Amino acid sequence: MPASIPPARSEQPPVPAVPSAPASPALPAVADLRELLTGADPVDEVIVATVDLQGRLVGSCVSPEHLSGEVLDQGLGACTYLHAVDVDMRPDNGGYPRTPWYDGFGDLRLRPDLTSLRRAPWRHASAVVMADAFWPDGSPVDVAPRSVLRRQLDALADAGLSAHAGTELEFLVFRESYRRAARRSWSGLTPASRYNIDYALFGTEDLDELTRRIRQAMAGAGIAIESARGEVHPGQYEIVFRYADALRACDNHALYKTTAKKLAAAAGQALTFMAKYDTGEGNSCHVHLSLRAVDDGTPVFAASPARAGAGAADRSPSTVQPTAPGGAPHGTDGMSPMMRSFVAGQLACMADFTLLFAPNVNSYKRLAPGAFAPTGVSWGRDNRTCAVRVVGAGGGLRIEHRVPGGDANPYLAVAGMIAAGRHGIERNLTLEPGRVGNAFTMPDLPPLPSTLREAVDRWRSSPLAEAAFGERVVAHLAHAGEVELASYERTVTDWELRRGFERF
Repeated sequence: MPASIPPARSEQPPVPAVPSAPASPALPAVADLRELLTGADPVDEVIVATVDLQGRLVGSCVSPEHLSGEVLDQGLGACTYLHAVDVDMRPDNGGYPRTPWYDGFGDLRLRPDLTSLRRAPWRHASAVVMADAFWPDGSPVDVAPRSVLRRQLDALADAGLSAHAGTELEFLVFRESYRRAARRSWSGLTPASRYNIDYALFGTEDLDELTRRIRQAMAGAGIAIESARGEVHPGQYEIVFRYADALRACDNHALYKTTAKKLAAAAGQALTFMAKYDTGEGNSCHVHLSLRAVDDGTPVFAASPARAGAGAADRSPSTVQPTAPGGAPHGTDGMSPMMRSFVAGQLACMADFTLLFAPNVNSYKRLAPGAFAPTGVSWGRDNRTCAVRVVGAGGGLRIEHRVPGGDANPYLAVAGMIAAGRHGIERNLTLEPGRVGNAFTMPDLPPLPSTLREAVDRWRSSPLAEAAFGERVVAHLAHAGEVELASYERTVTDWELRRGFERF
């Protein structure tokens, strides 16, 4: 639930202590608020941030005194249009269930979640705190991405479960600055490596300094890094952070994207997380997700020791699986019944929920045949050609959802995965056999939407989406997709000019 608002304060309030952070192997201790604001190395501003529909950090800077007084008491005012604009921050004249035009572009309230408070990775003298959005009457802004995810997490908690997540986010780095890239209309740019550097230890030299600064900045903000490496597209890189509770993982993801772009700009370089920059490899955002019991933190995806040690005669046919070369299991071997239903729920909801994973026109250039990204609904054990890859063993058993691209809003994507998993668990869905081999070329897979238009239509008409998220959230996100489509359909592209300027 959102952080509670302290009682009214006197004119010169004491600086409150930070609430204890939830226990998590990925969550560092949150700095004491008094120390951060008034200690030996105090910050001079605090950024109160939330996320818009595109997953970007938006908000305002406040003084430490203002944060510890009025902002903690009453929240920070911010225009109601923050969750009803397109990527260019243009408000729509109608179509959203609650458009800012109806209330004269008044204020909502941003209430800081003090468990997220930390120094800003891009500036040591600044702090940043994530905030939840509320209407003036105190009710949550239901269409705000953080609220959408919180409701799914609350529903999990009611069932005695919590979610842990980790995102693997790729980006492309270019030698040109953002200003030079804009002057070139973001085309003809020079990647920071000349060829495929996937897992390479040489060839990354023009990436090393920037990516090291990004890693150090994030580590300095208390976000643990697990690995980093070059990727397939020239100039492509991936940094993987250790998993955390799902809300914190999404906060870290949003903070990371802002940090990476700020540090690239400071270095005179440009980077992009867009799903598909050109005909080369796209930027993915593979999401790892698992569930635990709330009461004791026990992972629930692995079969119990008694079940795992049962003889073949005691197993249901669905759990008897062949093994791959080297003895690795295929299919549901070692998976608990809850995990099998959770994965089945992913498959049942995936096509209806694709808008949450692929929210832009460009997203579907990546989700295309030959792009090493899924185009059909499938799952497999350690199979990167499937939309859902089951990896790990024992307490580390988890899903890797491979549909989202680098442009996905992490809060909405993870909310969709949790809602899909809940659907499978609550209905005790049976999991089909895992796919073995190249799922990209299997003709019998149910298809994912291949365009944003198809994804919007599927989402808007989905009983599964309405049951999981509510009519207003469905309508709001559908309209956001339609605004993106309308903007695209009005635009004359470079492809049209090259194809038709002289010849038509």
